[in-house]
Amino acid sequence: MSRPVSTYRVQLTPDFGFAQVAEIAGYLRDLGVSHVYLSPILQATPESRHGYDVTDHSRIREEFGGATGFREMAQQLAAHDLGIVVDIVPNHMNTVNAQFWSVLKEGPGSPYAKWFDIDWQDGKVALPVLGDDTEPVVDGDVLRYHEHAYPHPGHYRLVDWREGPGYRRFFDVSSLIGLRVEDPSVFFATHEVIFWLLDEGLVDGLRVDHPDGLADPRGYLQRLRERTGGAWTVVEKILIGPERLPSDWACDGTSGYEVLNRVNGLFVDPAGKEPLIRLFTDMTGQPAEYRPVMEQSKADVLDLFFGAEIDRLARATSCDPAAVRELLAAMPVYRAYAVPGEPPPPESAEIVELAADSCSPAVRPLVREVLHGSPEAVVRFQQSCGPVMAKGVEDTALYRWFPLACLNEVGGEPDVFGTSVADFHAFCQEMPPYSMTTLSTHDTKRSEDVRARLSVLSEIPGEWAAQVEEWSAQVSFDPHLDHLAWQNLMAAWPISADRFTDYLLKAAREAKTAISWVHPDPSYERRLRSFAEAAVRLPIGGFTERIDPYAMSNSLGAKLVQLMMPGVPDVYQGNETTDFSLVDPDNRRPVTYPRKPETSWDSAKLLVTTQALRLRRRLGGAAPYLPLQAEGERAAHVIAFARTDPVPSADPAAAVPAGTGADEDAEAGRGGISGSGGPWSRGDGDTHTHTWPETSFSALARSHATVGTVAGPDRETLAGAGTGRPGSRSAGASAGPGRGTFASSGMGMSAGPDGETPGGSGVGAPAGAGIGMPTSPNEGGSAEPDAGTSAGSGVGSSVELGVGGVVGGGAGVRARAVVVATRLPVRLAATGWGATTLTLPPGTWRDLLTGGLYTGRIPLGHLLGQYPVSLLERHDL
Repeated sequence: MSRPVSTYRVQLTPDFGFAQVAEIAGYLRDLGVSHVYLSPILQATPESRHGYDVTDHSRIREEFGGATGFREMAQQLAAHDLGIVVDIVPNHMNTVNAQFWSVLKEGPGSPYAKWFDIDWQDGKVALPVLGDDTEPVVDGDVLRYHEHAYPHPGHYRLVDWREGPGYRRFFDVSSLIGLRVEDPSVFFATHEVIFWLLDEGLVDGLRVDHPDGLADPRGYLQRLRERTGGAWTVVEKILIGPERLPSDWACDGTSGYEVLNRVNGLFVDPAGKEPLIRLFTDMTGQPAEYRPVMEQSKADVLDLFFGAEIDRLARATSCDPAAVRELLAAMPVYRAYAVPGEPPPPESAEIVELAADSCSPAVRPLVREVLHGSPEAVVRFQQSCGPVMAKGVEDTALYRWFPLACLNEVGGEPDVFGTSVADFHAFCQEMPPYSMTTLSTHDTKRSEDVRARLSVLSEIPGEWAAQVEEWSAQVSFDPHLDHLAWQNLMAAWPISADRFTDYLLKAAREAKTAISWVHPDPSYERRLRSFAEAAVRLPIGGFTERIDPYAMSNSLGAKLVQLMMPGVPDVYQGNETTDFSLVDPDNRRPVTYPRKPETSWDSAKLLVTTQALRLRRRLGGAAPYLPLQAEGERAAHVIAFARTDPVPSADPAAAVPAGTGADEDAEAGRGGISGSGGPWSRGDGDTHTHTWPETSFSALARSHATVGTVAGPDRETLAGAGTGRPGSRSAGASAGPGRGTFASSGMGMSAGPDGETPGGSGVGAPAGAGIGMPTSPNEGGSAEPDAGTSAGSGVGSSVELGVGGVVGGGAGVRARAVVVATRLPVRLAATGWGATTLTLPPGTWRDLLTGGLYTGRIPLGHLLGQYPVSLLERHDL
């Protein structure tokens, strides 16, 4: 069973099932991924477009092709050297299923009563379905109410659809009932097909949906790991700010939202925060601070949706429901990880205590109960935090407070503008090596390229404000919704009136300020549709076209960083080229294969994606991450890092003993080291020599004695030359005999030993259109006053990171790949790179995007002349 190196997420639907996935196997192989990552495959409601509403755990979904179709698809994928990862849903299932029918008919005496998390009241369970004066009708052994059917008679009572159900549900969705997988018999019954697929080698890995809803996620993951033999497993765990995955969860990491938000932050200018917030408050009349909006949003959804959950928790804790409501609204995370019968972890206790500090004194007794009380009290509180965060923050606050909408993402904090380079490097160096990384998912509020456009606004808030004022003077509707509309209309352009209307209707209903899902207003919705139809007729495309060179720079930079940083990178369907989708269901629209570039942005993104994924397959999964640092006046505008192989310290090709400052022969592929100067080449036949700075490798190496160390008990390192496979002529990527270059891509890639430059090279951002990184004074170079980070961040030097020898007595490292991405292209458009340079680690380096060869110290203006990013692979190994 192999761990994925990279994945490609496919949304299965009745129109795109297993046979259609099999048909694109060759395309995905040539793209460079190692595994296909499938949305849920078990039998769901027949019309479901997502599959999270499972109805039968014993069957593979018939609409996709059933078990036979799955096996045939797996065989076809395996023939193309592709594995499979599946999305599983242990927390809940649809209420229309044979087991729940038995429970409704037989009550607590049903053999399936233990399957579901039910709040029995007088031996009956409440079903919230009544919506009018229509009387239920008896039809033989069945009671019918509109489209609903129940056993007659039964152990249930029908209540108003606005009431909470008598069972734990998924968030506020009463048609999804909570499962009790903490019971071993339920665990095995609901996972039998998944285990069969793993046992037969048809599936290699799992993505676990919503573990926060489980009574015991730690125990669940431990049982899963034991039964699967340690199959690669990631969890859909949303981590807020500095929060980290619990160390005792038996999994490889998360599905990547914390990565998404940090990568996104690299391309946001902190200087735009104040003017964009000012524009937002002037346009909408909303508060300038996000936190009060978030707290009010959580309080609102608690009142709207979660009365049943509050009452159940109040009974379990013997506390006032008002106190329960108050503490749940104050909780800042999706779960605090307290476990019944164990002392709560100090960090968990601190989270709950700090939340309580912002509440009334009436909450204090509740704190004791949810941390140290009965199992029911501790678990029920844990299970209630996630729904409140999801509905209160993701589905309410993020639609109410949006000065810069690219920050309003799952797990994001819209008042946090920008990620510093130092913080990003530190985050990468502590990442689990097999955690998933992503930029777009089926649940993101906007696709990565929509966010790339919105990020540009952080650099030009004045120009954006003038443009919004101009549009608003021509078309207006609801001042609060209008401001969100202009951002998303511009960033998703071109978009049809129907798609835009559907987005605005969902945004307005989620905001719950004028309308909501439970309180519609037909008049408001008609006027909203008229606004959308008028807005799309405005010349929005002119502004979008103006910023697209810079947005493309953001897009390519984010893509390259995500694909090459630590972890298992996932590409969401269609996002190997540009995708300008909004929130679901817009982002789950069908994708046409093979993806064929239609614009220069498409071509560049497909090239970057393909070359990065193929390089990752050659590198393997756990190559250590080493920060690199540019030097010079524009050093603040670049992020660079190396991925390395550990090598024996005695290897003469890599070792540079500390203290020697040894020179190396540039012709041998090492570049100059001390004062001798090293050549670099742009692939144009000319050799260029630059003088090294006075600081020697040895002094820098001594100052960072921990370079090359790897954290985590199970973190692996690579001892060989990677996992590249023979048979490919395209950048060395391969999948067995006959694998050729990427078909129909129009990219003209070539990476043979002749160093031929790719065809179709007239792609890229304007000269100097890079993207900048905030920097601290000790990073070298001059940073704008608004781009600084705290001093003493310890970001490593590119020179010392290139050393492959003994560093402070530790094992050496040998760089195999170098990634360079830029940001803040609007700033750079006028000034260019100036004298800013990057010193490459020792060796000869080929740029996989252009074919150019480089060694030594490189002017960034040359390295980033054709594309705003560079992907270098060690050429002389």
